[in-house]
Formats: sequence, structure tokens, C-alpha cells
Amino acid sequence: MAYQGFDLTGKVALVTGGNGGIGLGMADALAAAGAGVAIWGRREAKNAAAAARLERHGRPVLALACDVADEAAVERAFAETVARLGRVDACFANAGVAGSRAVRSFMELSTAEWRRVLAVNLDGAFFTLRAAARHMTARGDGGSLVVTSSLAAISGQARGEHYAATKGALIAMVRALAVELARHRVRANAILPGWIETEMTEPLLHGDRFVERVLPRVPLRRWGAPEDLGGIAVYLASDASAYHTADTFLVDGGYAAF
Repeated sequence: MAYQGFDLTGKVALVTGGNGGIGLGMADALAAAGAGVAIWGRREAKNAAAAARLERHGRPVLALACDVADEAAVERAFAETVARLGRVDACFANAGVAGSRAVRSFMELSTAEWRRVLAVNLDGAFFTLRAAARHMTARGDGGSLVVTSSLAAISGQARGEHYAATKGALIAMVRALAVELARHRVRANAILPGWIETEMTEPLLHGDRFVERVLPRVPLRRWGAPEDLGGIAVYLASDASAYHTADTFLVDGGYAAF
């Protein structure tokens, strides 16, 4: 018999940016483990396709159009999520954008580009986690807050200082949340994906020069897939992680160790 600690029956998970890539990989695993799942994304057609994939697990699924950089939109979407699904037990602040490949140096990084990335990756996570924390503490029976950080938070990423800044800040925010919210039985952790094949990374990971230089540094000798983040998502949403908080989970195929 499977270990019951990972059974998510009766729980509801929210995944921002859950209509594709890492977010959809996590959402799919959460639904397969028994959770009702809400996904937020900006593109409605993509939301609908993701929802159809999740519905095959036979669990409640809600897909909402939401730009997490918009504070009011986050508040509306969270209220609708609770109204439709009843509660949120695990909140995955996963929505994010990459830095523009047009940036050639830190000296040329524009204020507009800096603010564009921070608005989604950092402000969006703040708005989402704040709404979830208010809900969980008011409800009084705990919960799990999770952010999708990045390998970029702990390794130098030339021409990606704005992206790296957001991902490093998420780790710091999670640690503070873990300490503040522990008395409410709310846990907070960060996931740091390495090189994962998604729509966002596809142009980079399939460049011949990049493959030649970077893939040999991944001990498992392959790029990650969104499904590789499913297991850690289920663990963090489940009762199996009831005593696990303030941590960072590096899922990179061993890249950082080599």
C-alpha cells in the first residue's frame, strides 16, 4: 500500500503559472495525488488546455485568467478560488518571466526591463503569498507556501542580474515567512529548478553551443522535464512535510555540485 502521507485527497492546491512548464508539471502531479487544483495564467486558451489535461484525474479543477503583477487581479482570483474550491491548503507561487535575451550587459540593463521582471517574479509572488497567508492564518489549520526560485539564485548569471535578484529574494522571503507563520502551522519553502525544458527555456536549451557547453555539466546528462518537479510539489503539499519548513530544494540533476 502506498504511503498515506502523500495522499492529497481533500486538499486544494493553487499553482500560479500553472498552465504550462514547471507549473503544469507540478499541478498535474498534485491532481494525480488527489488534490483539487486551481491554476492561474494570463492566457485563457492555454489555461483551458491545461485544465483539460488535469481533469483526467477526476479531481476538481479551476483555471483562472490572472496577471500576478496586478495586485487587484490577485485578490480577485484568490477570492474566486476559495469561493469555488472551498479553501487553499497549498499555494505555489510559481508564475515568472525570464530576462530579455536582448540584454547584452548589466551596464545596458534598462530600468524598464529591471522593473518588468521584478513586477512578475517578486511583486507577483508577494501578492500571491500574502493572500494565501491571510487565508491560511484566518482558517487556523495550517498550510504550505511554496515559491519557485531558481538555480540562478545561487549561481552567477551574467546579464541576468534582474532575474537572479528576484529568485534570491524569494528564498529570503520564504525563510522570513517560515519563522513568522510557524505559530499558525503554515510552512514555507522554496524550490530551485535547474535547466528544465519549457516553453520559456526552449530557445536556449536547443542552441548547439549551449548544449555543447552546459549539458556535459549536468551529471544526469539530460535537461530536466516539468514532471521532474511533480514529486517535490506533492511532498510539500502533503502531510509528509508537516515538520519541514524554511528550506530550499535544489532540483537540477546535480548541476550545482559538479
